[in-house]
Amino acid sequence: MIGIVVVSHSRALAKAAVALALDMVPGTRPPVAVAAGLDETTLGTDASAIAEAITEVDSPEGVLIFLDLGSAILSAEMALEFIDPEVAARVRISPAPLVEGLVAAVVTAAGGAGVQVVEATALAGLRAKEEHLGLPAPVAVVAEAAVEGPEFRLELVSPAPIGLHLRPVSLIAGALGAFDADVMIGTDDHEPVHADSMIELQTLGAGPGVALHVTATGPDAQAAIAALQELAARNFGEQ
Repeated sequence: MIGIVVVSHSRALAKAAVALALDMVPGTRPPVAVAAGLDETTLGTDASAIAEAITEVDSPEGVLIFLDLGSAILSAEMALEFIDPEVAARVRISPAPLVEGLVAAVVTAAGGAGVQVVEATALAGLRAKEEHLGLPAPVAVVAEAAVEGPEFRLELVSPAPIGLHLRPVSLIAGALGAFDADVMIGTDDHEPVHADSMIELQTLGAGPGVALHVTATGPDAQAAIAALQELAARNFGEQ
């Protein structure tokens, strides 16, 4: 898996964002390090601490850095000068929104996606808000290649009591990331979206009891359908 670093002026803010993101992934998680604040209460960023965090989560698959405010970019760029050039070459500083981007990145990385796909998903983190507010989405999630083979269908119902909010969509996306299948979920009011993208799933706006129309193709289509049925049997993690 890729490594993830969270750079923030506030340590409390960074820890809270990381806790939220990791709570969306019940199984294996990507390594996440925090480089935030000058101490537990003093605001600021430290290039040396960022460099240590990058080294801690370094992976041959790459490292993705998330930031809270623009000035943190300067510290992150300086940190790259403190580490081995080979490690620095694997690091990407992302302009994605901290909370939405981080949650999307952790869930996507947990499914084994590479750094480019993870960053693209994070960059689309505001898509759900933009669509619900009727705003154009400037960044699209990386499109998957078409998968050949028979199509399997499944009808589900959005869980009570809230519907497809953050936790259910993260469980769906996380469960499907391991399968070689193209799974789409749509509703009566929304065209199908990629079910392994929590960002796209949030655009469905499916409240409790809404019919979910699922299609799946590819070598692991049946296994993916079975995984969704198992999640539905558990009401998608809802009590």
